[in-house]
Amino acid sequence: MKHTILTLAALGAAATLTACGQKAAEKTAEAPAAAPPPAMAAAPTAKTDAMGDMPAMSDQAGEKMGKGVGKVTAVDATAGRITLDHEAIPEVGWPAMTMAFKADAALLKGVKVGDQVAFDVKVKDGAGEVTAITRQ
Repeated sequence: MKHTILTLAALGAAATLTACGQKAAEKTAEAPAAAPPPAMAAAPTAKTDAMGDMPAMSDQAGEKMGKGVGKVTAVDATAGRITLDHEAIPEVGWPAMTMAFKADAALLKGVKVGDQVAFDVKVKDGAGEVTAITRQ
């Protein structure tokens, strides 16, 4: 019974995705070939407060390194945390957003709220840690 339900759910999902793909293809055929759809042009620079645009945590298994730039919105050296409103970090598959990172307290000395910074981030199992940070 469980197998039957899962099979039907998978078939329903496949049919829905196929229908969406056909609608997207029809819209693409109607649009001028020279200009990309507005959503595609705005996506790389759009910021989000939700992490819904991030890849699933299972997609982030293992360790990845990336470089980012952003603005410091909070610093808690005692807890070893820094919150950054950062641009997209393509190396780790993250869109632009505001989020807290783990960071060694020594790295946080001299960094304050409002500073524009460049930083290196290590991502392991979906969690980010700032490994280097410089004020700009």
